Amino acid sequence: MPGTNLTREEAQERARLLTVDAYEIDLDLSGAQEGGTYRSVTTVRFDSAEDGAETFIDLVAPAVHDVELNGKALDVASVFRDSRIALKHLRAGANELRVVADCAYTNTGEGLHRFVDPVDEQAYLYTQFEVPDARRVFASFEQPDLKATFRFTVKAPAGWTVISNSPTPEPADDVWSFEPTPRISTYITALIAGPYHAVHSTYEKDGQVVPLGIYCRPSLAEYLDADDIFAVTRQGFEWFQEKFDYPYPFAKYDQLFVPEFNAGAMENAGAVTIRDQYVFRSKVTDASYEVRAATILHELAHMWFGDLVTMEWWNDLWLNESFATFAEVACQAYAEGSRWPHSWTTFANSMKTWAYRQDQLPSTHPIMADIRDLDDVLVNFDGITYAKGASVLKQLVAYVGMDEFFTGVQAYFKAHAYGNTRLADLLGALEETSGRDLKAWSKAWLETAGINVLRPEIETDAAGHLTSLTVVQEAPALPAGAKGEPTLRPHRIAVGFYDLDDEGRLVRTNRIELDVEGERTAVPLPADTARPAVVLLNDDDLSYAKVRLDEDSLRVVTEHLGDFTESLPRALCWASAWDMTRDGELATRDYLELVLSGIAKESDIGVVQSLHRQVKLAVDQYAAPEWREAGLTRWTEATLAHLRAAEPGSDHQLAWARAFAATARTPLQLDLLQALLNGTEEIEGLAVDTELRWAFVQRLAASGLLDEEEIAAEYERDRTAAGERHAAAARAAQPSEAAKAEAWASVVESDKLPNSLQESVISGFTQSDQRELLAPYTEKFFAAVKDVWDARSHEMAQQIAVGLYPALQVSQATLDATDAWLESARPNAALRRLISESRSGVERALKAQAADAAAASA
Repeated sequence: MPGTNLTREEAQERARLLTVDAYEIDLDLSGAQEGGTYRSVTTVRFDSAEDGAETFIDLVAPAVHDVELNGKALDVASVFRDSRIALKHLRAGANELRVVADCAYTNTGEGLHRFVDPVDEQAYLYTQFEVPDARRVFASFEQPDLKATFRFTVKAPAGWTVISNSPTPEPADDVWSFEPTPRISTYITALIAGPYHAVHSTYEKDGQVVPLGIYCRPSLAEYLDADDIFAVTRQGFEWFQEKFDYPYPFAKYDQLFVPEFNAGAMENAGAVTIRDQYVFRSKVTDASYEVRAATILHELAHMWFGDLVTMEWWNDLWLNESFATFAEVACQAYAEGSRWPHSWTTFANSMKTWAYRQDQLPSTHPIMADIRDLDDVLVNFDGITYAKGASVLKQLVAYVGMDEFFTGVQAYFKAHAYGNTRLADLLGALEETSGRDLKAWSKAWLETAGINVLRPEIETDAAGHLTSLTVVQEAPALPAGAKGEPTLRPHRIAVGFYDLDDEGRLVRTNRIELDVEGERTAVPLPADTARPAVVLLNDDDLSYAKVRLDEDSLRVVTEHLGDFTESLPRALCWASAWDMTRDGELATRDYLELVLSGIAKESDIGVVQSLHRQVKLAVDQYAAPEWREAGLTRWTEATLAHLRAAEPGSDHQLAWARAFAATARTPLQLDLLQALLNGTEEIEGLAVDTELRWAFVQRLAASGLLDEEEIAAEYERDRTAAGERHAAAARAAQPSEAAKAEAWASVVESDKLPNSLQESVISGFTQSDQRELLAPYTEKFFAAVKDVWDARSHEMAQQIAVGLYPALQVSQATLDATDAWLESARPNAALRRLISESRSGVERALKAQAADAAAASA
């Protein structure tokens, strides 16, 4: 039986047979405050290409009451099973189907999610339909290429607001009747309902007026910085409409900050939902505002790329996500007056490191992935689909030219508006405007897996002049279990030459841009070119490749990494050092010293915070076990020293406070956390506000210094949804067998926790300095994970499968236990992929630990 899965072949056959015209969806949400189920009535009109044909419509519902096809009542017991309603004896031409069902509110972030705010005890609803969850709310042909118009009619409790894809109407007797949408896919329809707080504005230019709305729960209204959010939104409207040469395609644009959201945001047409953690309750660094702005721009870009023009099937998911990721960064980098013109630095330091990690897992896949069914796509929202794809698009822009690229995109939108496309449609438009044949480029970059390594090969004469500079390209073997063959690719790169000036700064003295082909590519050099202090391949980060430094450049960078005058070359060198550490080419202890030697000069706060996370991970996972505690002590002492030395009230001070809180370990350090929490000690300029308090509380709880009563008292100070999450994590972090058993039972043995609380409990449970306490749970994990996967929804099961895998137990025994489970449990492809990825992390950590131990004895 198919269950809730859908194969590509089934979707292709249904698309061949059907053309869907319109949905009319009536929902009775008047009982939402109490929860349970709600009445869903769907009327859908569609055409069949054949008389007497048979197909099905999708529906996930506890009960179906009526199914009526072309005026004839069908026997529900016969036609509804396995989340499908069988439709037989279709008429050639027009057909009409009416389905009456009871659908269920969820607490998993899928379908129609229901949340009760502990502050006002009011219910708040929102939908999340990507990939296949519109069928949890109404009967639908759940695939992206069966577009239709959607007319929603919603009965809601008195005093509520209801928002959908179309402009919000005035309610009549608490019934909200929306106008039909343009033709869109099922997965980008949306309903958000509840007593939400709203702020309204407009985007206006040259006679165009687009209504703008921002929504959040009233309990967050005091923190909602609507002016800043509107400013970023208007920047996006201005830049995207100019570059795409296509007006915003929907009637209004609402952004709704909703609770317990699984992802960062979702591009529902004209009604974008965003996780409400982006409404900042406490002081955050500018990096957090940059990330939020990137998310806002990403979803706005989707209104064109994804919503106006949609992929035909999920193997072209990258067309949506890679383009939106590229567009978000490009807008921040190039839009006039942008607050974050250094956004490619952030991209190189965060998104690309995600892609590099993903591309070295056994699940690596081409950017254009082979998506056989919904199970495949559900685990494919990964670093390749987003970050590698965006990197490749950046290289394509360098290859064809920025103007030519966007001219092709403009033609693409005009040709396929409100339709569905494949990769060939986009490449055809770009070939037309650029004059380049992109078929070979596409095959090398989009249809193959894996990552290349670029190394410089340098020769000099006795006078210190460069006699030759060659870019050597390698194609490492793909990870064991990965499909495909290593591939040498064409790269458009820049080679940067950097020298130390009189003030000790590393400044770029030359830049050479060229195409790299095959194993060896000679770099054209001007006559009498002096050997620079640093030769940096892929300067400006034009291509996607792992870059290595030659021995002399590495020596200079090790001493002067913080002395680059520009943030992007620093980020590229930081990323290269991190990748070398992960690959076991640079010992963890040496990486730590490199970071400590240069981080004080790093001005980019986003880079600083990434380095904090990477050092902590490296020392926790990649350090030789016998040196780990010494490494943690060295790092923790450094975090405290930087905290005390940072400018009072600065972003760097806050970042160092969080880094210190994450790793404080000695009695004196923990006493300082307790004193800062109690207010008996202060650090000038450091505001110990709500979120920072919780960071201190969780570390103190994990160290056994706060008990249940003290955690409960902290929750009373912050009796909010966020406070509830933090308290749950703190309880699970306590270093006792009882706390771990209770946390495990609440997640694995019960399915009552909502998605956000389950995530918090898992994060508290897995403390890196509690390995011995957690060791017995390795066996328990493998005994339970398949049953959990089979019984829970995808989002909830994935949290558990990834979050509770014994990644901290870095040993051959963990690898052996994983292999034995994979052999005996025979999980489906999606679960096998997730467990294999986690196994790969343990294998990598073992190799890195061995490299670190070898460095100690060298």
